[in-house]
Amino acid sequence: MIIRPHLHWFRMLLAWRGSVLPQLLPRLALIFGISIIAVAAHDHLLPISLNLSTTAPFSLIGIALAVFLGFRNNASYDRWWEARKLWGQLLNESRSLIRQVLTLSTKQIPQENIKEFSAALGALPHALRHQLRKSDPREDLAARLPTVLFDRVTASRYKPATLMLSLGEWVQRHAQTGAIDPMAVIAIDRNLNGISDVIGGCERIVSTPLPFAYSVMIHRTVYFFCASLPFGLVDSLGIFTPVFAVFVAYTFMAHEAIASQIEEPFGTDDNDLALNTMSLLIEDAMRDLLGEPALEMPRPQGEEAHILN
Repeated sequence: MIIRPHLHWFRMLLAWRGSVLPQLLPRLALIFGISIIAVAAHDHLLPISLNLSTTAPFSLIGIALAVFLGFRNNASYDRWWEARKLWGQLLNESRSLIRQVLTLSTKQIPQENIKEFSAALGALPHALRHQLRKSDPREDLAARLPTVLFDRVTASRYKPATLMLSLGEWVQRHAQTGAIDPMAVIAIDRNLNGISDVIGGCERIVSTPLPFAYSVMIHRTVYFFCASLPFGLVDSLGIFTPVFAVFVAYTFMAHEAIASQIEEPFGTDDNDLALNTMSLLIEDAMRDLLGEPALEMPRPQGEEAHILN
């Protein structure tokens, strides 16, 4: 995820990292080549003639395409923003759980038992991140969980859900000993249910992409429009056709590329959510309530300091 301070307007024009321009360069080069062919054919340098000088079809298609791209971008951004809100809720619920364990107990809970609870809760964001990204969580979980719980979690298919089960069992054990009274159990269970909602919401976003047929329709229309546009502009723009055709193609293709990138907000693209950093932030917030030392957060130097994974 790219996080930058506000750039000067000129530096914004030249910004490269985080822009979709690098991945669009081959496609824009293709449009430029088609524009050169359109200019050559218009000036009778080639033995072909393709007159699309009327602007009515391009105006109609362009307006419709802008509406569809706007809807696609809104739908993709809604998914990205919902994912961000879910991870913000995960932070809030985790803080509340640690606070409740520390303050709602009717008698002193041993420190090692509290650390057992916080270890499972601190490992949960990392387990969820790896599940969403379909990556191997063993290294992160091994550094945070006791051996017995680590073996149990890694043997399961849905590791965050197994960690939730272990947290519920922890509450049950201390409720049976009288360390947590029934009213406190209800309050803690409410926050555990909130974390379950977060996990389910993230799984819903991952397992339900935008309809493929809709994406294909927009993709085909964008490229047909951009490939035929030079032949519609050449009569009025002449040798400047490649410049304007490439610029218009950039605006349409960039909108489609951005929508495609943020449609899956849990990935590792530059504009996806910084789940690595967010997982550490959630864990660090719990450690702060427990009075433990702060975690070392990733702080790369120079221009890369604005790039979070």
